[in-house]
Amino acid sequence: MAPPRKLPRPFEMHWGRGEIVEEASFSSEYHEPTIQLMIYTEGEAEGSFSLRFCSFNHRGMFQRSPLMIGEAEIAGLRKALRETPRLRQILRQLTEDGE
Repeated sequence: MAPPRKLPRPFEMHWGRGEIVEEASFSSEYHEPTIQLMIYTEGEAEGSFSLRFCSFNHRGMFQRSPLMIGEAEIAGLRKALRETPRLRQILRQLTEDGE
């Protein structure tokens, strides 16, 4: 298992750069599914945020493939989200009927 990743840590996209400020992650049998809260501090996206659904291998390397999680991993991510209040709130908003 890879050592914990430091937070906050920088990121850079074509449309802006900023920091990953929260990360819910769970080490499963095959990979480490992760949800990241990315806050933009520079560029055309400055002042906004993105959620990244990604995964890391067990050596801690970012995987450039779609995030796929199974039933067994949902409980682990739910537990990890307890430690990330902003991420939890944003995801909660996805399920609320805002109309």
